[in-house]
Amino acid sequence: MNKEKILEIKNLSQHFKLDKNTVVKAVDDITFEIYKGEIFGLVGESGSGKSTLGRSIIKLYEPTSGEIIYKGNRISDKKIYKKEKKYLNKSMQIIFQDSTSSLNPRMTVADIIAEPLKIQGIYNSKEERLNKVYEMLNLVGLDKSYINRYPTEFSGGQRQRIGIARALCINPEFIVADEPIASLDVSIQAQIVNLFKKLQRKRELTCLFIAHDLSMVRHISDRIGVMYNGKLVELAEANELYNNPIHPYTKSLLSSIPIPDPRYARRRNKIKYDNSMHDYSEDKPKWVEISSGHYVYASEKELCIYDQELNII
Repeated sequence: MNKEKILEIKNLSQHFKLDKNTVVKAVDDITFEIYKGEIFGLVGESGSGKSTLGRSIIKLYEPTSGEIIYKGNRISDKKIYKKEKKYLNKSMQIIFQDSTSSLNPRMTVADIIAEPLKIQGIYNSKEERLNKVYEMLNLVGLDKSYINRYPTEFSGGQRQRIGIARALCINPEFIVADEPIASLDVSIQAQIVNLFKKLQRKRELTCLFIAHDLSMVRHISDRIGVMYNGKLVELAEANELYNNPIHPYTKSLLSSIPIPDPRYARRRNKIKYDNSMHDYSEDKPKWVEISSGHYVYASEKELCIYDQELNII
């Protein structure tokens, strides 16, 4: 894997103030990086802060604190972001979870995919933009005869492909894919995952792939981060995370993956995670590299236990 960093997140927090006494820490002091050509999976249950993190990185939300460094530029700085905004809007794109609401029902497929091209002023003529639309439809496996149809005429999987084509049409270097397969059936999910892998090979696509389905994320991701309650609790290469999970929450998620074998599923023990098992009143947790490329959020006491577990493995 190319080790050129395309994105660095340093101590990023995104807090929302509900009233005078209530603050929701949707993202709380998170640090990680994404390398060029890498698909970085981000998993966790609903409400863990995954989508908020993705939207904060793409600057749909203004982060409360911390740094976002994209290709060497600290875009969390408002002055730098304002100066680089046009370039960043072209270089960074997002694919939304809900393809129905993210596509304008009054626009044809051709207009939807060509809209970013118009905004960025990439092509001067309508013919050039239309040729690019044809190219993108072919890339995502849709027929060019669809260009004059509207989003409501398509299935969920087809709409998601249109959303992917729109995001890719201006050749971005980095994409946030916010649960792009969550609302799709299993067969269509596999098609979308295969599409991302193809784009990674052909275009060296760099992607933050947000999902809650660990079984699917394993097949698409080079590395995987696990989020719980606004915190990144574990990060490792995909195979390492599945074979040697360390944090109790990660173990709980892995134990809940559906298995298409009723007899084995009945015998399997699901691990229940209870956040109260951690006593951080005095022994404060920190983000630690417990083995090469394998990070975990833990206190000193927990680190000793995790080290013993790794030695046993």
